[in-house]
Amino acid sequence: MLIKLSIKNYILIHELEIDFSGGFSVITGETGAGKSILLGALGLILGQRADAGILLDKSQKCVVEGLFKIKEYNLASLFALHELDYDDFVILRREINQGGKSRAFINDTPVNLALLKDIGDRLVNIHSQNSITTLNDSNFQLAVIDSYAGMTALVNDYRVDYARLTGIKNQLDILRQSEAKAAAERDYHQFLLDELDNANLKPGEFQELEDQLTMLTHAGEIKSNLFHACQVISGSEGNILELLTGAIHSIKSVERYRNDFKVLVERLNSNYIDIKDLATDISDIEEQVFIDPVSLDLVTQRLDHLNRLMKKHQVSTVEALIEIRERIGETINKAVDMENQINRLESDWSKLEKTLQVKAGTISAGRRKVFPKFEKEITGLLSQLGISMARFSIECTATGGLTREGTDKVRFLFSANRGIEVRELSHAASGGEQSRLMLSIKSMISQKNLLPTIVFDEIDNGVSGEVAGKVGSILKHMGNKMQVIAITHLPQIAGKGEHHFLVYKTEHKQGTTTYIKQLSEKERVVEIAKMLSNDIITDSAVQTANELLNH
Repeated sequence: MLIKLSIKNYILIHELEIDFSGGFSVITGETGAGKSILLGALGLILGQRADAGILLDKSQKCVVEGLFKIKEYNLASLFALHELDYDDFVILRREINQGGKSRAFINDTPVNLALLKDIGDRLVNIHSQNSITTLNDSNFQLAVIDSYAGMTALVNDYRVDYARLTGIKNQLDILRQSEAKAAAERDYHQFLLDELDNANLKPGEFQELEDQLTMLTHAGEIKSNLFHACQVISGSEGNILELLTGAIHSIKSVERYRNDFKVLVERLNSNYIDIKDLATDISDIEEQVFIDPVSLDLVTQRLDHLNRLMKKHQVSTVEALIEIRERIGETINKAVDMENQINRLESDWSKLEKTLQVKAGTISAGRRKVFPKFEKEITGLLSQLGISMARFSIECTATGGLTREGTDKVRFLFSANRGIEVRELSHAASGGEQSRLMLSIKSMISQKNLLPTIVFDEIDNGVSGEVAGKVGSILKHMGNKMQVIAITHLPQIAGKGEHHFLVYKTEHKQGTTTYIKQLSEKERVVEIAKMLSNDIITDSAVQTANELLNH
């Protein structure tokens, strides 16, 4: 419920503050006094867009603030979701600076405009001539039926599941596209993987093969030179080992003459042993070197094969080829995993679709069950509102598949005159008739569930006399269940209000300023008398005003 509305520096309003109460309140005033300005200011804290053109004083910012009681609206979870402090009361504030930039706040916490609008829509519903266009919207019509049938919670539960179904379908579409692309490349990837697998790639192999190729290519030269080295050291007459043996004997024969000769003999013996071992090693290596044309050809072929693979995959090492092989294997495995995912999602989709079909059937049955009663009550209300020959019916057709609203599509059909077939509202009802139909609908659903505060602007368009009084009675009756605020120019409606506000403007040197005040009972009599007598207050107008207020 709207408790207080504060407005500063907005169009013709310098500064004002309005305290609202529950029940049915009316706002009156001369044409151009600024009643629509109040709605515009209220719209700002409900998330409507604005610009710097609304500033009365271009050097100051505009501030609109609303205090709401929200205890009955079950908004705690929404506040928690957006990390907002929750209390039984909430303040929505909007600031527009000189450059037209806007800032929004909920309980002094900065929020974006979308969140402000989301919460604002749950607090206040503004009904104007523009909003009547929603009356022709099939989804709005379904929402009305669901509210009347008391199935809003069931429909919301269905929508949660339908959103899940849509999410699964989107995942399936993405996976199927990816799987189709993978399938088109699968044979090629498998070919590449098989080719790399068959190559038996080993880290470091390429360098080993190059070393083998070098040895095999120069085997004759290597073997010849190693053999020659062996001969020089130990194989030929007068080789190094024989010469060292002679040197050792020569020094050993005179070592008794000098002490350090013994050290020389030991050193020569040590070198003899090392050179003899060296000769053995050279001989062993020489024996391992073979002139082998077959092995040379095999190594050459292996290197050529690896070089072709590296060139094909645009890499320079066998290790890089191994990495490519692993990646291709992962790609093929992912394709297989995608198939498994698709199978799982298709199973989930099928199960959820069956669940939704059952829920949609329950919802459809519940809707159709209330059609006759809804049609009868609407027709009765329209008769009270001056359309005595009104006929109203609901056409329901199957959508042919699941939708966000179920499996039903409805159309409200209407005729205002006897003998004229009911037709779609947009073709059968005038603006005034649609306005009265919307009032009837909102009156009915206000009895079924707790609507937010509702503000009616020009709900009295096209009505007068006794019908206007009926409109006022309906609005007052709605006020028993919720807060209703109506901007009106009809005394019959103004007289039904429990609270009466007057919007007026004054001219001064600086310009024009709009004000609003709550009227006392005596002031209400005067205001309604003015409305009855075009500002000339007569005794009969005062008497009628008293009758309207006391009826």
